[in-house]
Amino acid sequence: MQQKIDGLLVPKLRFPEFQDEGEWEEKTLGEICKFIRGPFGGSLKKDMFVKDGYAVYEQSHAIYQTFDSFRYYIAEDKFNELKRFSVHPNDLIMSCSGTMGKFAIIPKESKRGVINQALLKLTAKKGLDIRFIKTTMELPSSQEKLLSQSAGGAIKNVVAVGQIKEIILYIPSIPEQQKITACLSSISDRITAETQKLDTLKAHKKGLMQQLFPAEGETLPKLRFPEFLEAGEWEEKKLEQIGDISMCKRIFAEETNDTEGVPFFKIGTLGRKPDAFISKKLFDEYKSKYNFPRKGEILITCSGTVGKCLTYDGNDAYYQDSNIVWIDNPTLEISNQLLHNMLLKINWGRLNSTTITRIYGSDLRNLSIIFPANQSEQQKVADCLSSLDDRITAQTQKIDTIKTHKKGLMQQLFPAVDEVSGWHNLCQSR
Repeated sequence: MQQKIDGLLVPKLRFPEFQDEGEWEEKTLGEICKFIRGPFGGSLKKDMFVKDGYAVYEQSHAIYQTFDSFRYYIAEDKFNELKRFSVHPNDLIMSCSGTMGKFAIIPKESKRGVINQALLKLTAKKGLDIRFIKTTMELPSSQEKLLSQSAGGAIKNVVAVGQIKEIILYIPSIPEQQKITACLSSISDRITAETQKLDTLKAHKKGLMQQLFPAEGETLPKLRFPEFLEAGEWEEKKLEQIGDISMCKRIFAEETNDTEGVPFFKIGTLGRKPDAFISKKLFDEYKSKYNFPRKGEILITCSGTVGKCLTYDGNDAYYQDSNIVWIDNPTLEISNQLLHNMLLKINWGRLNSTTITRIYGSDLRNLSIIFPANQSEQQKVADCLSSLDDRITAQTQKIDTIKTHKKGLMQQLFPAVDEVSGWHNLCQSR
């Protein structure tokens, strides 16, 4: 006889009015949604597109969840031919090629149109909240199931819609679905509002920098602090006249490991979590014998994503030679703080000496820098921008805290899949 363990098909956190409703139902995605895959073959070709008409929905709409711009349109006769692929308000679209498993709900005011071959359209059957389905499919456990049903290496593609239909979800009553989605939507709205504040702060800093630093070909800023209005023009020097370009001694792959020691940063991990380390012994030896940045000096990525600038914080860390360099600035004729902000204004794409995305030492050494000779003015400008940086950092941390709260809440508001799986395994063994 199968034994049922209480509580395995209910969430750990439940709204009071649903405490006595019992367990959630187990359903396959195919039981709760109708599926349509975007048209293949010659159904949508570029020579069929028109300047304006019915929109073609692409993968980017599912990824970014924005519906205010479209690259392609089709005429009415083509739309009528492909009407079964058309989208309607409250349809759920899913990216199913490349960036797999991103979801978006078609809003009420969205433009009429059809999906392309990189999208699946899911229409909720009667009595189901499409927002709840979207939220459930975005859970880590659902994403894991989804990716397990896809093919390819780094780029994933749906093998067959039938496989996606078999993914199991756990569904409560409609009122409980709506309560959960309303709760999570309010947090999502908060994240959106706080993100807009962050974008406003970043835009304000960008605009302020355009005022506080001279425009190209000029030697005076448009906006200057009152006490420096009579201080004269700013000076112009090449970066090599201020400091030199340095790099760490080469580290070979066999000298690294992926678990312990001193962080070894590469282009992709600079400013993020390291994925490689070197021994403390090797770090101490190389730091004492060879070039190494001083605290506060500016690190710059010179290959791939070029021109990413970070201030060295003084903590033990090592950097990939030639791909990450720093400005050796012993005299501090320009403060590192001000120099960092100046480098953020550089159009690194124009600096490249070749068509390959790489910045060479000669590119940096020949870079013209315009700066105030007065150290007090340098400090005033740097402090002004630093205060904005502090606000941007605080706002970023605030958003991260809300996102973490939402993630933790979702883990409580949905049944734990590993526990549910444990119940099924136990049932099957009895």
